Amino acid sequence: MTFKSIAAASLLALAASLGAASAEQIKVGIAAEPYPPFASADAAGNWTGWEVEIIGAVCGAAKLDCAITPVAWDGIIPSLTGKQIDVIMASMSITDERMQSIDFSDMYYNTPAVIVAAKDSDIKPTPEGLAGKILGIQASTTHQAYAQAHFEGKTELKVYQTQDEANQDLIAGRIDATQADSIALADFVNSEAGACCEIKGAVANDPAILGAGVGAGLRKGDEDLKAKINEGIAAILADGTYDKITSKYFTTSIYSK
Repeated sequence: MTFKSIAAASLLALAASLGAASAEQIKVGIAAEPYPPFASADAAGNWTGWEVEIIGAVCGAAKLDCAITPVAWDGIIPSLTGKQIDVIMASMSITDERMQSIDFSDMYYNTPAVIVAAKDSDIKPTPEGLAGKILGIQASTTHQAYAQAHFEGKTELKVYQTQDEANQDLIAGRIDATQADSIALADFVNSEAGACCEIKGAVANDPAILGAGVGAGLRKGDEDLKAKINEGIAAILADGTYDKITSKYFTTSIYSK
């Protein structure tokens, strides 16, 4: 084999390896627990919801081959840092505490945290309004951190592995109220099961705990993937895809800076 043919073969091999690398599948971690209307599995095990569609649109715009990968919420950051998944897109708020261990993309939605309770209760979304009550929150969330910082002491906190479990205990009267994202709880109170309850209002903003909106979680140093995710987010915001998907699930915007 001549030098030229060896060089040509080497270039072909390099091109093939680069092509394989560029086509590498990106595992997008979502919470394995249902979180409608953002993400939930149907009877066949197919994941649907606003965030699932947004993931598909972002990956399509960024030309990434993505695979939805359900992971238990309380283990989702270790799964990212341990390289079982490549990115988290699971309604994860961008907070200083989380940024000590992972990085984030640009924000792709932002909604307030609210308190939900029975319609006939006089509960308010304040420490005084929740004094002596039992408040349910989901484990390992910004809502748990917020409740511990602002309500613990006057309010009994009951921690659940999923928000759905907290909602069910609220219906059953085992807790007095729950705190979560306004969109997720709006979906609950507008359902037949949640007809007992209503949103009592948003909690006072605490950016240090509640964060600066929701972003995609990435491993520190994964700048190429971060850039592509940011490109995808910017593209679907600019071309109307984001609003088109959002209008299928919500009556108002959920993107506010």
